Amino acid sequence: MASRPLNDEEVLNEMNKMVAFIKQEAMEKAREIRVKADEEFAIEKAKLVKQEQQAIDAQYEKKRKGAEVSQKIAQSTLTNKSRLKLLHRREEHLQDLFSTSRSSILALAKDGGRYVQFLEGVIVQGFLQVMEPSVTVHSRKCDVELVQQAAKGAASTYNELSGRNISFEVEGSLSDDGAGGVKLVSGSRRIMLDNTLDERLRLLEDRMLPEIRKDLFGANPNRKFYT
Repeated sequence: MASRPLNDEEVLNEMNKMVAFIKQEAMEKAREIRVKADEEFAIEKAKLVKQEQQAIDAQYEKKRKGAEVSQKIAQSTLTNKSRLKLLHRREEHLQDLFSTSRSSILALAKDGGRYVQFLEGVIVQGFLQVMEPSVTVHSRKCDVELVQQAAKGAASTYNELSGRNISFEVEGSLSDDGAGGVKLVSGSRRIMLDNTLDERLRLLEDRMLPEIRKDLFGANPNRKFYT
């Protein structure tokens, strides 16, 4: 049976169906495009938000570290200033202590009896160290007579201890600004002994300083040995 051609109404219906199908396909495609665009937008938005958050975090971390460094520098500076101030006060205290010691030494030189006894003792020590037949004893000009007296007694004591005789000469060559005491020079001039009160005080300060610091300020944890 042969098919008949479509009339105008049937053709119009078919066309409407095709238009409806094409429209439906277009709407589906548009919806897919919107969904995909929304997804890509959300992904890009999340990416941008994350990048911005990372930038903010990095900036905050940089500022935080900078603040920590500044705080540490300020704290270190303050600590160093406090430490230097403490060391300065300790040094002043030690100098006051040594000044008091020097005053005691000056008082010794003004006590004739004690001073002669001291002079005789250090001169005997010098004679025994030099062990030569002649020695020159140097003193302050104001002490020449006292040193002469002390040296005589020291020569006698030296003879008793060593069995030897010794001759001496006293010269007032030391400055009167010194605290007192004597210097001995052997006859061969190869040996010189400094037994002045200033030198003895200096040696005492050097040798006793670590122990004095420990007694006054406590042990230093950074110092293992005291010499």
